Parts: sequence; C-alpha cells; structure tokens
Amino acid sequence: MDRPASGTGRALVTGAVWELVRRAAPGPATRLHCFPHSGGSPGEYLRWSDALPRAEVRAVQLPGHGARLAEAPLRDVRELVGRLVAAVEFTPPFVLFGHSLGALIAYETAHALSAAGLPPPAGLVVSAYPAPHLTRLQARTPVHRMSDGELTPLVLAGYGELADELRADPEYLGMVLDRYRADHELVETYQYREREPLTCDVTVLGGLDDDIGVDELAAWRAHTDAGFAVHLLPGDHFYIRSGHGEVMRLLDASLFTHRPQGIGS
Repeated sequence: MDRPASGTGRALVTGAVWELVRRAAPGPATRLHCFPHSGGSPGEYLRWSDALPRAEVRAVQLPGHGARLAEAPLRDVRELVGRLVAAVEFTPPFVLFGHSLGALIAYETAHALSAAGLPPPAGLVVSAYPAPHLTRLQARTPVHRMSDGELTPLVLAGYGELADELRADPEYLGMVLDRYRADHELVETYQYREREPLTCDVTVLGGLDDDIGVDELAAWRAHTDAGFAVHLLPGDHFYIRSGHGEVMRLLDASLFTHRPQGIGS
C-alpha cells in the first residue's frame, strides 16, 4: 500500500487546481510535472523544488486529494488523463515524472498529448512501476474491492502517529478509504492499449528491495524509440525518500540532458 507523505508550505495553485507550484521560475525553464502515488499528495514533490533549482517543479493534484478532497475521486485512467490534459498547459520543454500509480498516469498523459497533436515531453521518468503492457497476477483481493475492515489497517499503517487521530474520526476515515479505493481502482481496472512507441527519452527508476523486478522495469524499453535507461537504487518501494539525493541527481540529468545513461541504454 502506498504511504502518504507529510505536507509542505504554501503553494501557488495553477491549471484549474490540477497542479501546485511552490516556486515559479522567473523565466523560461524546464518544467517537471510530478504525478503522485496512490494515496499521495502534491506536498512531497513540491519540496523537490529546493533540490532542483534549475527547474520549475509542478505537482499534480488529483480530484479527491489534498485541497481537492471535497471532489469525487476519478476511477478510470482514461477519463482522468483526458480531464488533466484538457485542464493543464504542458509548455515545452517539460518532463513527466510519476511514482507507482503516478508512473502509469504520466505514461498515459504522454500518449494523450501525442494523440491531441500537442508537444510531447522531452522525457518521461517512471518510478516503481512495471511496464504497462505486463499483467501482474493478483494473489489477494483487489484493494478497490476490499471491505472497510480489510482496508482500514492497510491505510492506517501509512499514517504513523496520525493513525489514532484518523481512527477517531469515522467520517474522515471513510473519505480516506474511498480515495484509496479509487486510486487502486485506477490501476486494477487499467486496460493496456498497444500504440506506437513514444518519441521521448524514458528513464526508469526502481528500488532494489521492491517486489517489482528488474525485468519488469526493463520492459519499458518497448515503449520508446528514443533514449532509454534503468536505474536501480537501494531501498524498497519508497526508495525515492531514503535515496532522495540520488533520485534528485537522476531527475536533474533527465531534465537537462534528455539522453539517459544506465542499464539498457
């Protein structure tokens, strides 16, 4: 289960609240559009602007999350991406980054931009997610079909000291459970469609201790005709936190070189 991160300071609302920006670039700059994991919020990615001063970091905020908590969450990837591309202006040069669920949304966004005749990203960075054409066997009940009793301990495990406070507010807990179900429904009902490979560079990141294997990550190679690389970092599914410095280095390289070097390049 993806774990939420703590919030961050004030952010500027852009793109009809679909994106938040902590530090707007004063002039033309490469933009990094960051797509959160399931249950995630924009705050984790807004803090990255401190480590990526040459870029403008934009954190995607999905309906039903963060400041949009009052909105109904979306449960279909195609609908979500269609609404996002219609609402957000992707101004070149830009790079798309997504972790876990966010990787899938970022990938589909790249294809949606191409289908709409809009400028493509200079690069796509996908993290902790197997290539979209692969089918993973479900050994347990899909999360979006779990009862409240089954799902509650999974959700509370990610809240640490806030778990007791959340448990004491049944109405808010119910809302959080619904959002988690919706996020996992996006993944668990996703149907891959074969299309022409992307024309942008693709960089794949993964944790050495994650249950997503290197073969599943390397299979992303089939989804681009441009530069390609896989980088494995120490850590589990959330290696992006424990290995923050190295992740920032790789993102900076993806933002400004557009020719990733690594396993499979």
